[in-house]
Amino acid sequence: MVKRTSIIAVLVLGLISSCYGQATVGYYNNKCGTKDVESIIRGVAKARFSYEPAIVAFLLRLQFHDCLGDKQCDASLLLAGPGSEQTAVPNFTVKGYDLIDAIKAALEQECPGVVSCSDIIAAATRDAVVLAGGSYYDVPMGRKDGLVGLASNVDLPPPDISVANAIQYYGKEGFSALETVVLLGGHTVGVTHCSVIKDRLHNFKGTQQPDPSLDAFYVFLLGNVICPMADDMFIFLDSPNSVVTVDNSYYKMLLEHKGILPIDNAIAFDPTTSGYVNDLANNNDYFLDLFGKTIVKMGLIGVLTGNQGEIRQTLLSGLRIIYGIVSPVATVGKHVKHENKRQQKMHSSLVAAGKRKHIKHDMTYKRKI
Repeated sequence: MVKRTSIIAVLVLGLISSCYGQATVGYYNNKCGTKDVESIIRGVAKARFSYEPAIVAFLLRLQFHDCLGDKQCDASLLLAGPGSEQTAVPNFTVKGYDLIDAIKAALEQECPGVVSCSDIIAAATRDAVVLAGGSYYDVPMGRKDGLVGLASNVDLPPPDISVANAIQYYGKEGFSALETVVLLGGHTVGVTHCSVIKDRLHNFKGTQQPDPSLDAFYVFLLGNVICPMADDMFIFLDSPNSVVTVDNSYYKMLLEHKGILPIDNAIAFDPTTSGYVNDLANNNDYFLDLFGKTIVKMGLIGVLTGNQGEIRQTLLSGLRIIYGIVSPVATVGKHVKHENKRQQKMHSSLVAAGKRKHIKHDMTYKRKI
């Protein structure tokens, strides 16, 4: 297992290194006067994480949807208005925009028109991952921001996608089967809603019975305690004790037949991916190393560099779409807050879960940098 693991890690690293193109590590060195761009980003992200550790989940999802939604890491998801990417159904509940706003505002004060929104997303996500217990990874920068973001271009995999189709979907962007499994490891800080798995708990494939692949007691707990009748209740995709910690406990849950989403459960027992799940479940350092590398690779999908795109002066256009409601937004740093009771409850629970652990992770982060 060790030999196979080492070879795979080398292959993944090689794939990433060849993808940098014009995006480079240290791109903003000496481009913001005496200020360090990445330190400014890190400072704002760290301040937010100190009272809302769930921001790691928001940012990972935001970067994932921005990069894979239309196959370009160009901050087009931040553009709002009728027909924008924000109006695509999978993006209705994407959060974290306000943190990117705040970072952009801080950078514009120091060096106006220098740092792109797409680079802010990539760096802030890295910083949140590290603060939540993940391994530090360098982020190649130099991206430009896209000029257009259309809902019609959004193509994201559904939660019940098959293993074969998931591998095909990610494979089109250059990801291996292993990297597909590693990307799904982002669910270590994820949540979903009861409506998504209702059939698995009560009427799997029309049988009027729960999914037999799920742990029986877990089915009872989910079906009778957490999701008895309320579709809008949320469920952690990882152990509640680890929901705002980036670690390999997600894979351990899968091996216990507690994968919440159909694709989560499927990768643990499909012969194409089960070996990877076992390797990742048994070695947290291995997961953290590959997770960082794979996020870097994802962050280089379809990047605009050089004379392509623009450095967006304000992070958003004149409208912000939130949960299907069109609201006017003036400039960077001014935000619309619109959360219903379910989302407020989810937010409070994630914050409460995270406050137990984030201090320890912050100390680890200090040692790494």
